[in-house]
Amino acid sequence: MNTQGDAALTRFALLGLVPGDDPDRADLAARVDRWLPDLRAALAEVYDADQVLPRLIAMVAAAHRSRSPRLRDRDRARVLRPDWFQEPSALGYAAYADRFAGTLAGVAERVDYLGELGVTYLHLMPLLEPRPAPNDGGYAVADYRSVRRDLGTMDDLAALCAVLHERGISLTLDLVLNHVAREHQWARRARAGEQRYRRYFRLFPDRTEPDRYERALPEVFPTFAPGNFTWDDELDAWVWTTFNAWQWDLDWSNPDVFCEFAEIVLFLANQGVDCLRLDAIAFLWKRLGTDCQNQPEVHAITQALRALARIAAPALAFKAEAIVPPQQLVAYLGTGRHAGKVSDLAYHNTLMVQVWSALATRDVRLLGQALARFPPKATTTAWATYLRCHDDIGWAVDDGDAAAVGWDGGSHRAFLSDFYSGAFPGSFARGAVFQLNPLTGDRRISGSAASLAGLESAIEQGDAAAVDTAIARLLCAHAVVLGFAGLPLLYMGDELGLLNDYGHVRVPGHADDNRWLHRPAMPWEQAERRRDPTTAEGRIFGGLRRLIEARRGLDALHAAVETEVLGSGHSSVLLAVRRHAAGTLVQLYNVSEHELELAPGVLGVLDGGPVVDRLTGRAPLLRDGRLVLAPYQACWLARPAG
Repeated sequence: MNTQGDAALTRFALLGLVPGDDPDRADLAARVDRWLPDLRAALAEVYDADQVLPRLIAMVAAAHRSRSPRLRDRDRARVLRPDWFQEPSALGYAAYADRFAGTLAGVAERVDYLGELGVTYLHLMPLLEPRPAPNDGGYAVADYRSVRRDLGTMDDLAALCAVLHERGISLTLDLVLNHVAREHQWARRARAGEQRYRRYFRLFPDRTEPDRYERALPEVFPTFAPGNFTWDDELDAWVWTTFNAWQWDLDWSNPDVFCEFAEIVLFLANQGVDCLRLDAIAFLWKRLGTDCQNQPEVHAITQALRALARIAAPALAFKAEAIVPPQQLVAYLGTGRHAGKVSDLAYHNTLMVQVWSALATRDVRLLGQALARFPPKATTTAWATYLRCHDDIGWAVDDGDAAAVGWDGGSHRAFLSDFYSGAFPGSFARGAVFQLNPLTGDRRISGSAASLAGLESAIEQGDAAAVDTAIARLLCAHAVVLGFAGLPLLYMGDELGLLNDYGHVRVPGHADDNRWLHRPAMPWEQAERRRDPTTAEGRIFGGLRRLIEARRGLDALHAAVETEVLGSGHSSVLLAVRRHAAGTLVQLYNVSEHELELAPGVLGVLDGGPVVDRLTGRAPLLRDGRLVLAPYQACWLARPAG
């Protein structure tokens, strides 16, 4: 392949569609030269690139013509500062727009609150027009070019982006790639018999092929959506439905599907969206005899979409929502020929699971074992780290990791479900079992971070000491997430210690899905207590702000640096090291309610000299030469600033 000549021809074709007096033609041409080889190479892995590329060139030209001067300026800034999401100052916040502030205009009115917390990245949970309830919390999209009517309009979304950008906040939206709602126009036209749109889906005249696939397919929602195929009378066919009967899987082997989404990506970018969360991305490609997840074509498709966006709207980033094992997860940030060319961000689900495991057992050995298995990622990418999200917690504990620390994987997963549902004797947690799988016995867990960390039970008991312990436990867990680097995400209400919302059972469409337990509406009157240090809200909000401020000043927390987990000499203390050219950072976390002492050797990695805990500004406490950690203390040790 003559990539240089290929790029020149494509640049010539593209610029022929762009007005000669366009001041940004040169920038566009340079981006073609840089990103076209990645685009063409990825397309060629899946489709006939020569047939698809001319369609994409026309899309890029149209998107460029309609991109506003303000967003073009943002493109230039992001090209010069491509690590904006990797910096220690980066902080994410995730919320449902209606639960947070009612409407998109309401979100704009609450920007000061986000700024007070230090948010630089806002993820508003699915807000594109879904099918009527049930709609999987909005993930059954009926129209990718319209906003949910109760939230506003696409103009309101563009206006919100402008407000957020002025305050240094980037906006992330969900782009559901694997499936569309049965009510989407593609599905409606397929049911009407249009062959073009029937080819957008995987349809089968009888159960022969579905049954062959089912032998290797897991069930995502075994309780309320068993199986992976649904008969539809109007289609007169079985349609692939991984998640629910009304969420139809798309056939990404059809290049028309790719082109549809390419156009959607560019459309959303031109509203001012800064990042697209690629929902259910692991499921895109279907291959008989496999679980139809994490197939290599998925990474080629993502690389092609990302390269296209880099040409037309380089301010846009991609985040992969792939909840898969470590060895498969890193591929979503790019490995081999795709290294650094796929998604910019990916969720570190393992960190979340292992933090909760360590808190329940007061033992960090499994956490260290699991994190040690992660291969290095591309230095231009970042993990999205989090303690809780909008979804349930699935206990993704690897049997091999458990065996390495002398545990049985199945027994440990059962223990965690018992512990965090509150069924285990002595548990501090208040949660609920979600999606019991009768075949495997797996049980996932719903619950807010504060309730799972023990705050709800402590308040119920009127036990002030237990409240203190729960808050310390919660802040220690947040410190692990913030200290791991990457882009840390706070789920709405966690900054206030919001408890489980048992009233969700009275809300139409929410009663049968206990994930709404941890998706409360924002209680703004309660949020006012964040400034009162005598309240739980004030202590948690203030504690988080101190962590966030400390993080902002530490170069070692740039996401290009990898975290090393080392042995601390105590099973209840996590020791993590981050080595940066500007200085090394040693992190210690006591995940127990006991004061502990460590041998002074844990500080050896700092190579002598004065050491300060950057979370307190004081020297670490030593007793008879041994390092002392208070219950649930987090300690970030480094050379003094300056």
